[in-house]
Amino acid sequence: MAKRLLFFLFLLGGFSLAGRAQGNGPAGHGGRALALGNASATLAGEVWAVANNPAGLGSITRPTAGLYFENRYLIPSLNLAAVAVALPLGEVEPAAASLPARASRGVVGVEAQRFGGVLYSEVRLGVAYGYRLGVVSVGGRLDALQVSFQDLGSRRVLAASLGGQADILPQRLTLGVHLYNLTQARLADYQDERVPTVLRAGLAYRAGRQVLLLAEAEKDVERDAGLKAGIEYQPVPAVAVRLGYASLSQQTTGGVGVRAGNFQLDYAAGWHVALGLSQYFSLGWQWGSAAAVAETQVPK
Repeated sequence: MAKRLLFFLFLLGGFSLAGRAQGNGPAGHGGRALALGNASATLAGEVWAVANNPAGLGSITRPTAGLYFENRYLIPSLNLAAVAVALPLGEVEPAAASLPARASRGVVGVEAQRFGGVLYSEVRLGVAYGYRLGVVSVGGRLDALQVSFQDLGSRRVLAASLGGQADILPQRLTLGVHLYNLTQARLADYQDERVPTVLRAGLAYRAGRQVLLLAEAEKDVERDAGLKAGIEYQPVPAVAVRLGYASLSQQTTGGVGVRAGNFQLDYAAGWHVALGLSQYFSLGWQWGSAAAVAETQVPK
């Protein structure tokens, strides 16, 4: 058992260094975000903003639910599953001039996720809120995180995060910033073990109605900075093709997204030279009246 535990800790440590994986830190969710190299600080208007940047919730105008699954490097012990719901509050105000529609009282989101296997696991429950005011959106999230080792017990902490997005050039250029674990929550007194504190800042540029370009920098306070980039191409409104790259994980990603009525399906795959293949899948569902929803918001 000791050997198995040491092996898993080694694997998890290498996995975290190679990919900013779980490791108690912020993990990008949704097939769209992962296909874009997880350059997700600027993504808005979808339920997975609850994890990627809560400020993006402010652009949601219909109740939305999502399911997300990922398998890192085809190792069952590195599976992750998550479910999320986002609910607009108040009336939906229609789009005006260059400003998109928005919920008058903001949007609340809830996400539950589980990562890991028998030897090691993380369970996280997060509550988030996003609000859009003109060209600026702000948001915050509070996480209850439980980290468990078989035969060694569990630790529970609270971690708070903040996010912001701003349309520098309406319908063209958006800035996104996300600070995870600003409270620097502590997991253990031994060696002052803390949940990672990570700052992400990115830009999204809408090069045309069919092309979205993303670039993002990420800095863990205890690690080197990394860069992420992605491109999304929509040959038709209902289909998207995506490519991405993340320098810290040295992982190349790609995927497709398909919209069918009120459903959005996204699949992504990532390849690491040493660790191999990872797969990501998400399903989103919107319901309620779409009469007050604006036309496509860009960049999203």
